[in-house]
Amino acid sequence: MRRYALWIVAVLFVALLFPRPAAASGPADAERRNPVAPDALCTPRLQLRHPARCSAGGPGGRAAELAQQGLYPQRPLPIASVDPSLGYMPFRYVRASNGAVEVYSSAQGALNGSGSSSTVGPGFVFFSYYDRIEEGGKVAYSTAQGYISGSQVSRVTPSSLRGVAFSRTPDRPFGWVISGGACSQRTPGGAEDYTGRCYMRYTLVQVYDTQRVGEWDWYKIGPDEWMEQRMLALVFPDPTPPQGVTDDRWVSVNLYEQTVAAYEKGQLVYATVASTGRYGFWTKPGLFQVWAKLERDDMTGGVPSAEHSNFYFLGDVPWVMYFDQARALHGTYWHNKFGTPTSRGCVNLSTFDAQWFFNFLDEGSWVYVFDPSGNTPTDPAMYGPGGA
Repeated sequence: MRRYALWIVAVLFVALLFPRPAAASGPADAERRNPVAPDALCTPRLQLRHPARCSAGGPGGRAAELAQQGLYPQRPLPIASVDPSLGYMPFRYVRASNGAVEVYSSAQGALNGSGSSSTVGPGFVFFSYYDRIEEGGKVAYSTAQGYISGSQVSRVTPSSLRGVAFSRTPDRPFGWVISGGACSQRTPGGAEDYTGRCYMRYTLVQVYDTQRVGEWDWYKIGPDEWMEQRMLALVFPDPTPPQGVTDDRWVSVNLYEQTVAAYEKGQLVYATVASTGRYGFWTKPGLFQVWAKLERDDMTGGVPSAEHSNFYFLGDVPWVMYFDQARALHGTYWHNKFGTPTSRGCVNLSTFDAQWFFNFLDEGSWVYVFDPSGNTPTDPAMYGPGGA
């Protein structure tokens, strides 16, 4: 044992007397000597408390700058997983091209264009179909109303928009870019000063600061990156139950921002972009309760007319939750204008989002509709029963 210890001492003594020659220095050697990236050395705590210790020219310096702006670390939203099967539809949809649509009692009649039994429209008309029949270059669709000719309709594809679920209430406001191709600016308002960063529609962003410039708010969505409020549909998390809500579960519909948020047990659990009533067909502000839930329902209104028709027929509207007469939260397959007031009073949702809310709400659940701008009329005399 003593001999082994003496041998180790001798080896160490020789190593000290005859050190290994240093190899030529280069980038690879520097990387081996400093295997930890500068960003990793500049931890969030170090950046906040001692920013000077982070390199001014490297990534660490940028992180220190962000820390001083209150933007670092940019905590991701606490997004939770959602059942990916939501939004599945057992049928597909077609839209009437022009004029009234002839309805036939048989597929052969629709293929040949003979012996129609009724008509639908003219107007804003959509059918759900269960089967597509093709024969001799002609097409017919099987619908709940009967068979229709493919020459009078065209197929439509519902929006793929999906909201976000949360594991807890986010720390700050967030929202979606609703104007595709919108580009951020380095400074809020004033002369154009674009960053070169542009966003696809429905991109999710967080809000770190707000500045009022003229008649519009500008929101800081990143370091030196601002976007004007008309480009965004935002959610300002507020888990305080609205006055009158007597349950720990409710939905808030923000008419100004065109967003819908679901709360449960004092936490924001889901949010998305919606499309509420357009001018003259407003979604009425107030506190309501869901009075009926239907997995699907036909929606129709107006009067068919060859000129200036206000008639509409929407077959098999999915995941319908009526809360104020004929006004409902429901799935929408006929447009992709979420973030813009478009409906006749209902709260239009993507089919995916509508099914999420359908599973979340019960008959009797609370729906709070509000307009923080105060621009939506509140006089009940200005409202009819509503529509899709």
